[in-house]
Amino acid sequence: MKRWFLILISILGLFSLSGCGYNQFQSLDEQVKSSWSEVLNQYQRRADLVPNIVATVKGEANFEQETLTKVIEARAKATSIQATPELVNNPEAFKKFQDAQGELSGALSRLMVVAEQYPQLRANQAFRDLRVTLEGTENRITVARNNYIKSVQEYNVLARQFPTNLTAMIFGYKPKANFTVENEAAISAPPKVDFGDEKKQ
Repeated sequence: MKRWFLILISILGLFSLSGCGYNQFQSLDEQVKSSWSEVLNQYQRRADLVPNIVATVKGEANFEQETLTKVIEARAKATSIQATPELVNNPEAFKKFQDAQGELSGALSRLMVVAEQYPQLRANQAFRDLRVTLEGTENRITVARNNYIKSVQEYNVLARQFPTNLTAMIFGYKPKANFTVENEAAISAPPKVDFGDEKKQ
């Protein structure tokens, strides 16, 4: 009899945890971590492209040095921030991270605009390939970031609404940091790749 009573209590406990959103928190927390990992993978992919782009551009005589330097500095800053899974739980650290990534996006965009002024560079097959790869990577970043934004929104709604906010308080599920609207505009625009002039030639 005692054994059946314990089983009944256990079943009721499971239903109670499920009803209060505990299982949802577990699921959404894992979803956020997975989405965040993909964002980091794509940012790393872009960071890995930068040295090749810089090396190719350096081969062009009289290329605007200031633009090149800004790309190198922006990459150094972006990769210097340790992007751990815990970063999403620290709004201040998260903002520094996204600002650094935004700076790198801006510097790369500027580099591509300046590169348009150098016909030899535009005609360089290695540089053309790198540009296309960069654009593809920026698109992947946008997709990964959007998935992360959706995951965090679902998690944060659960953490703030009643009665699941009580579960969040008990188990320490705090709202997670998300990309800001201002930053979203800056980092959503991939570097423009336009070979229109070459097609006309």
